[in-house]
Amino acid sequence: MNILITGASRGLGEAFAKHLGHAGDTLWLVSRNRPASIDLTDGIERHWLEADLTAIGIHQQIAAQIQNLDIIIHNAATWESSAFSHTYDFLSISEAETRAIIELNLTAPILLTQALLPVLKNSSNPKIIFIGSINGLENSGMPEVAYNASKFGLRGIAHALRETLRQDRIGVSIINPGSIGWESNAHDFLIPPMDIVNITRTVLESSRYTVIKEIDMPAMMDMQV
Repeated sequence: MNILITGASRGLGEAFAKHLGHAGDTLWLVSRNRPASIDLTDGIERHWLEADLTAIGIHQQIAAQIQNLDIIIHNAATWESSAFSHTYDFLSISEAETRAIIELNLTAPILLTQALLPVLKNSSNPKIIFIGSINGLENSGMPEVAYNASKFGLRGIAHALRETLRQDRIGVSIINPGSIGWESNAHDFLIPPMDIVNITRTVLESSRYTVIKEIDMPAMMDMQV
């Protein structure tokens, strides 16, 4: 299986890069910083594509390096510097910050999908998986305007793209995780990253005859959802 993962050097992308594949798979890891998983010796072939996904023309440059592809995982994302904290203040968010969030979270997945589609269509079981957020769900109770808007928009991309690609039999899914437990904040009410990895693996290993549209994964502590 040939899998492309964006935002692969940290957070959930790093978890995908380390744990999603099996021996014999090839992973294309797209990120600005070098992924630590490149150094693993577990039978998975990993290639790092150093890229800023907001750069003009970068999506075609990425596509030009890939000859075989089965899965695209759109994981790369950014958010307001004060997001998810009591210091978040909508009025203090700069225009540059808002534009950067929309460019990476929304524009980049559209352009990268366009660039990769010709090679993806050659797969025997092609899939596109978007990593959304419960912030993009109705009545989430989350105040982050630009980030929430981008995750609502990502759901729109996934649902529209599913119809656009139905004739090509390409499965399009979006997974909406809630609060994730990392080493710095892990406790029993936050989602272990491996739960998201395992759900994603289920989606990508499903047959071409099944459509898994959307999966919501709030943490036990995410009481608003």
